Amino acid sequence: MKTLKEINPLEIPGNPIHLIGKEWMLLSAGTPEHFNTMTASWGGMGELWFKPVCFCFVRPQRYTYEFMEQGDVFTLSFFDEKYKPQLNFCGSRTGRETDKAGECGFTPLAADNGSVYFEQARMVLECRKLYFQDMEPANFLDDSIMKNYPKEDFHRMYIGEITRVLIED
Repeated sequence: MKTLKEINPLEIPGNPIHLIGKEWMLLSAGTPEHFNTMTASWGGMGELWFKPVCFCFVRPQRYTYEFMEQGDVFTLSFFDEKYKPQLNFCGSRTGRETDKAGECGFTPLAADNGSVYFEQARMVLECRKLYFQDMEPANFLDDSIMKNYPKEDFHRMYIGEITRVLIED
């Protein structure tokens, strides 16, 4: 079993634009007994309200959306490059019909915040929801953004306080 150690959120390694946009992450919500995970490549990290935060986006038709709405906590799991095929799988299948973790060989573990992360992750952010807001197309200042929404299925943005960071020892 891989050993992860806890670090301060200020010590998170790497460029968050690269971590999220190029390496991707698994956004997981629910409990170890009943959860869903999805691949995400949109989001960010920083400081807001004097707290370390991350923000992520989920479309309402995604199964993970139901779990994000039901609970107050979630995790973001980051993996080595060798897991990119599994992350691609988790982003292209629904957890309503597929045991994504099982299909990918990922071992779910209970996070301290009550959610779930995966043993194979090299870094995990445990988060507590602070805020959410639905994206409003009237507020897009660049018309080209609409090309991302041909079905007008606008994301809900979640801002979460990073309460714990685990990283490979």
